[in-house]
Amino acid sequence: MTLDFDPLAADYDRLRPGGRAWEELSERTLTALGDFRRLVDVGCGTGRFAAFAKARRGGRVWGVDPSTEMLRRARERPDAGGVGWKQASAERLPFTGGWFDAAHMHLVVHTLADRPAALAEIARVLMPGGRIAIATFATEHFERFYLNPYFPSIAPLDRARFPGPAVLAAELGEAGFREAAVERISQPVSAEPHDVLERVRGRYISTLHLLEPAEYADGLARLERDLAAGQGPFAYSLEWALVAATRE
Repeated sequence: MTLDFDPLAADYDRLRPGGRAWEELSERTLTALGDFRRLVDVGCGTGRFAAFAKARRGGRVWGVDPSTEMLRRARERPDAGGVGWKQASAERLPFTGGWFDAAHMHLVVHTLADRPAALAEIARVLMPGGRIAIATFATEHFERFYLNPYFPSIAPLDRARFPGPAVLAAELGEAGFREAAVERISQPVSAEPHDVLERVRGRYISTLHLLEPAEYADGLARLERDLAAGQGPFAYSLEWALVAATRE
């Protein structure tokens, strides 16, 4: 199922704030990409990583997303000076072949309508020797997700949606990349109860939009009861797989 992200754009950054963990992952991603002159951020959303990469590395940076509203938010970013924006799907990038030497996707691969086509299209716009870095969740992330007790369908839904790191590495090979490597990153985090409740009410992860209405309503009600009874901060971990490869 392909979600329409336009209705989510207004609250996207508020419900999914950056913070130290996001910056740490983004720095690791830039390290995996190496030096570059031209970067395309595919599925850029509100433009957070594109702006971050531009500030850290300079060069030419383009953000691409199919959502009109996500791009509107990206263009309004006060920290995105010099970043270019294009509305397009990952499967049809509006760029000349071989123009970029780096490409990035953050929590995008599970939302693609045609992942093999998108990876092949990214390979097309990368020059030989160009690098791709894909940040996605490792399989074990779904087994440990802190909302599983409230929404039992989240884990099976996401296991089906997210390609495992080995699968993604193999697909990159089929798309024209070599030397795919997987870096595992575990980030302990903590969330205050009121923040958790606000995020769940706003369905801050796309999987919450895929739940049956009855399951979502029941899980939200149980979460509200637990928090009213004094449930403390939620301590959990983000289990990342950073998959990087080189264009042949």
